[in-house]
Amino acid sequence: MLNLLLFSVISGLVLALLAVPFRAAGVMKKDGRKATEPVNTVPLLIGCAVSFAIITFGVYYFLNLDRNWTSLWPAVVVAAVIGAASAAGGTERKARTVVSLAALVFAAYLLAAPLFNANDKYKAVEMEEQVEISAFDETKTPASVPPKFARNKMKKAFGQVPNTSYYELGELQIQKVGGEFVYIAPVEFAGFFKWLNGDTTPGYFTMSATDSADNPKFVKAEMAYTPSSFFHKNVGRHMRMAHPGLIFYGDAQLEIDDEGKPHYIRSYGKFISARNGFDVKGIVAVDPATGKTQRYAIRDVPEFIDGAVSPEAVSLANSYFGKYVHGFWNSLFGKKDVKLPSDEGTEANVSPVFDETGRMYYFTDFTSPKEEVDSMLGYALTDARTGEATYYTGNLEESYMDSQGTLQIIEKKFIEKKWSGEMPVLYNFYGEASWLTPVLDQNGFLQNYFIVSAANPEISAFAGTPNEALKLYKTALQRGGSTVDGSSEAEEAKAAVTVQRVYKERAGDFTLVSILAEDGRSFLASTETVPLSVYIQEGDQLDVTYLETGELFLPVKEIANKTIGQ
Repeated sequence: MLNLLLFSVISGLVLALLAVPFRAAGVMKKDGRKATEPVNTVPLLIGCAVSFAIITFGVYYFLNLDRNWTSLWPAVVVAAVIGAASAAGGTERKARTVVSLAALVFAAYLLAAPLFNANDKYKAVEMEEQVEISAFDETKTPASVPPKFARNKMKKAFGQVPNTSYYELGELQIQKVGGEFVYIAPVEFAGFFKWLNGDTTPGYFTMSATDSADNPKFVKAEMAYTPSSFFHKNVGRHMRMAHPGLIFYGDAQLEIDDEGKPHYIRSYGKFISARNGFDVKGIVAVDPATGKTQRYAIRDVPEFIDGAVSPEAVSLANSYFGKYVHGFWNSLFGKKDVKLPSDEGTEANVSPVFDETGRMYYFTDFTSPKEEVDSMLGYALTDARTGEATYYTGNLEESYMDSQGTLQIIEKKFIEKKWSGEMPVLYNFYGEASWLTPVLDQNGFLQNYFIVSAANPEISAFAGTPNEALKLYKTALQRGGSTVDGSSEAEEAKAAVTVQRVYKERAGDFTLVSILAEDGRSFLASTETVPLSVYIQEGDQLDVTYLETGELFLPVKEIANKTIGQ
């Protein structure tokens, strides 16, 4: 608070000195004639300084603006122009005119920044390029519970909160806590008077992000500094008071450590140039119970924090990368190589996803700026802890459908039931770029999971769980003649079996061979990878090399048919 008071007093004095001339002449009538006499401007100077200081304090306190001197530029321009226009003349007027022109030039420099710093913005967020993400391990379960569904379940469990009428459910976000992927939603104040009466919020809700059958759990953890608190207890204002000069971007987010203790964090960074653009540099963390504040550079962020880079900052970086590949003017007119990030994400137009190690990334896909085009130009994954991003072009020989096209397919698929998709995310399933999308009914309840090939939209499958949908999708791919590459960590195994039943089905240019062994196990082979499997008959003795995936039909890599010597 002392810093803000000092900043306001100095700002008020500077603005008053710029706006109020040192010498002024007043026109008076004396003996019936007009005459000019010098006017004492000191009272006006003092009054203006006090008024400007009060206004500055109010604006910076309530808007939480950074207290860098460059943030005062609009007030400086207005004050300098007023001072130049009201100066009596002579040397002072010339000096004030020069000052006002300098202020106007500086304002023009700030306002024109987007015209000349587009290349710097692009370089600040330039991404490494690769063709395709690594294949998903089908023995794992993706974090695929849609946030709308999780939020609905948390609202229904809100009766667990003491003094329920004081509070409401806060913003939902996903993270890893204790090795599990979960949704976290803080309990927030329902208004100003509720804050006055409640003083602290009682805790937060948590729910599995991989198991839709999981029920929300309320965790008690009193928090005084929250986004819904007012005045000095507002967590955003508290961060600003502790770090008045930092440039923040994005909202404060709740992060839970492995002991269940809550922390509010917010990304800070620097302008690209001239108070324009943003490049993330670290976070400020607040203990919401005590108000203790800690600042971390991006490389020193505590391990339990998954989303050090705010989704708003990632979305902004995606827009720089897509728009400014050839500068500012190209983004408006020629639009060569320009690509637009999707707005289908769940948090600030991006969707949090996790890799096999549990590290969080923000996903977004890019499409063409041309209207009525639903083909995807590529997609990006941004490390949520470091901000480093990779752009994936996809197989350039194929045209990939974007997230909007996926949602349209789902809408048509379930048009009679009026179901819709939410949170489409692109995965590499069995070597095929594929969209995984939860499907919700009109009330926001989860109905199934829909998987569709990005390159071949006619290949799709849906089921009640992601893993069941994956199994059906694998069969759909094989029927469609696609190559199915397993990527799980399942061990390779061998078995000597006798064929009890065999079923062959044509799938495009290849044949799927389903084998039931006498020991009860079932195997699935394709003539694409095992050409001689087409000759298998009942009673044959086989040496099978397969992957122990735990699936009903175990995927076959090699077959030696001892009966016919093949």
